[in-house]
Amino acid sequence: MRNLWAVLARRRDYRLVLSAGLISLTGDWVLRTGLAFHVYTLTGSTLASGGLLLASFVPLVVLGSLAGVFVDRWDRRRTMIVVNLLHALVLLPLLLVKDESGLWVIYVIVLAQSCLQQFFRPAEQSLVPHLVDQQQLVTANALNSQSNDIARLTGAALGGVLAAAGGMPLLAAVDAATYLLAMGLLIGVKHRAVAVVRERTSGAVQRLKAEWVDGLRICLSSKAMRIVFVFGLVTGVGEGAMSTLFAPFVSAELGGDGTAYGLIVSAQAVGGIAGGLVAAAVGARFAAAKLWGIGAVLFGLIDLALFCYPLFYKGLTPAYVLMIAVGLPGAFVVAASMTVVQRLTDDASRGRVFGALFAAEGLAVLVGIVASGVLGEVVGIIPVLIFQGLGFTVGGLVVLARSNVLEQKAPAPALV
Repeated sequence: MRNLWAVLARRRDYRLVLSAGLISLTGDWVLRTGLAFHVYTLTGSTLASGGLLLASFVPLVVLGSLAGVFVDRWDRRRTMIVVNLLHALVLLPLLLVKDESGLWVIYVIVLAQSCLQQFFRPAEQSLVPHLVDQQQLVTANALNSQSNDIARLTGAALGGVLAAAGGMPLLAAVDAATYLLAMGLLIGVKHRAVAVVRERTSGAVQRLKAEWVDGLRICLSSKAMRIVFVFGLVTGVGEGAMSTLFAPFVSAELGGDGTAYGLIVSAQAVGGIAGGLVAAAVGARFAAAKLWGIGAVLFGLIDLALFCYPLFYKGLTPAYVLMIAVGLPGAFVVAASMTVVQRLTDDASRGRVFGALFAAEGLAVLVGIVASGVLGEVVGIIPVLIFQGLGFTVGGLVVLARSNVLEQKAPAPALV
């Protein structure tokens, strides 16, 4: 717990960034859940609801890698402040949506917010190494992961309530308020970036292309980054399968209803919160690559147990237990893998590397969604989901086998 206290109590700037992220993420989940409820209420169409997912997902694949290039050019703190302000402004047209005729406005706003998010995530991940000591990175990344689970648990519950109580105007107002509050916290961050001198090439388009290609090159040029890149692709496909088939799995294989599905998903968030706390408390004691590998192996094995137990036992209790249990290794995977990437990359290129990794993982998730939708009908739900567990297990074993390669470090940034 000493490491946890050292980060939260003694790193003011990090504490502000963490709090800002928690507040804005909670607003995201409020809006995401509330919009899903409201759009279906307006239209009665599952196709219209699916359009929301598509509008939020496309920018990750199309813009994610390119956004990282600009993140490396700009001051990360200032980028996060501006993105939060733009998020709040973009929400204003939602106040005018009254009926189904305004559905296109909702899609445009969701699309715009997703575009903005592609700049925020690489900026945040690139800023964190400047706010804590190198040995505190696992703890800091674990706290970031935990805040996402807390935001999902609270924001998703609030979103449904607010949508029913006040409709679109209330959802927009609450989400905008969270962005403005987060922006105020980020303004209080004292860290300022040191200007980076870059080699100039002729023409803005040529420079943009060169920096974008450089981000992709870094992801593939070293053994360590190739392991990170391939792990993200394989597990991304598995996560796409999970997101597509988990509800059918609960219904068809476990015999659960909608309430059971909601409780099982909530159990995962509870496990993630507990896991994030444990990872933050003890993560700094272990090498990040080994923590990542062990977490991935355990995550995969628990998922395999979850997907296979209905073949031998009918009941929901093991699902609740296993979804809570998977939170601990899941938190280790997120915190440790982020730490490995932050240490492998130098500050001048960290944004474009994270942008490229996020975009590649997003594309992998999309492939998993499409493939699992087809294969689930052909070979069955459980065989497809087993791939997800195997992907994490095998990926974790590879990470453990190459942990010495993954523990290489780029030059450490100076704390300001």
